[in-house]
Amino acid sequence: MTRAFIFPGQGSQVVGMGKALAEISPAARHVFSEVDDALNQGLSKIMFEGPAEELTLTANAQPALMAASLAVVRTLETEKGLDIARDAAFVAGHSLGEYSALAAAGTFSIADTARLLRIRGEAMQRAVAPGEGAMAALIGPDLATAHAIAEEAAEGQVCGVANDNGAGQVVLSGRKSAIDRAIAIAQARGVKRAILLNVSAPFHCALMGPAAEAMREALADVSMRAPSVPVYANVTAGPLSDPEAIREALVAQVTGTVRWAESVAAMAAAGVDRFHELGAGKVLTGLVKRIAPAAAANAIGTADDVAAYA
Repeated sequence: MTRAFIFPGQGSQVVGMGKALAEISPAARHVFSEVDDALNQGLSKIMFEGPAEELTLTANAQPALMAASLAVVRTLETEKGLDIARDAAFVAGHSLGEYSALAAAGTFSIADTARLLRIRGEAMQRAVAPGEGAMAALIGPDLATAHAIAEEAAEGQVCGVANDNGAGQVVLSGRKSAIDRAIAIAQARGVKRAILLNVSAPFHCALMGPAAEAMREALADVSMRAPSVPVYANVTAGPLSDPEAIREALVAQVTGTVRWAESVAAMAAAGVDRFHELGAGKVLTGLVKRIAPAAAANAIGTADDVAAYA
């Protein structure tokens, strides 16, 4: 059995995440306390009790999802003897989940990861004025068709593929008017569904350039170690172990495409036959089952999930 541990991105947050685990696991409680202290904020209270509107704010959702994931990691380490270096071939995460993966593999401390994600969330929110950007999910087309739709819709504006999630799920990002055109073009081409997403900013496109520069500055000031196992980077869909290469990939990720389908397929081709999604929700588990159907996949986010882990 060859395993990869994968970490969810924004959209998986839900009020109550991590609460039950914190009630039974001292290791989980320590993670939440460490994140609260690093941010000088009661983020865990927002995670456990809401309100949902506050948890969903990008600057809160990103460190909160990381905290939920690392609470699972630390609980598995203390209660089940998990050793990422021994038990995993690779780690990977979807968008902000890449930071969770790197924290799990020891590249960043949990406190530094929380601070980086707070900076990332705030910078992404500031990069584009409200209403000027948008994102849309296309359900059904292959990647080449999605690229063609984005190119036709651009008309000189920013419009491109933000996420290649696999199994006919591609997300476009860019100027609001260009995304509106892309939805109309997709519908005219017979795409199964083209849906405007309820997001606060157009993530993973060139409009996020100011946020990428903010992350370049933030990452330059943070201590980084080589991960205990290679991380599959979103922008390369390949394994990285060198801290400087990881730093550059994290900067590029802000404006680049999340190549999730390619990453999962490549890990499966490299021998991974079991994927564990650690943290909130089961979104990545569902994607893995469609991208690499020969591999097993499961989500570990609750106290019951931890108890069942072997």
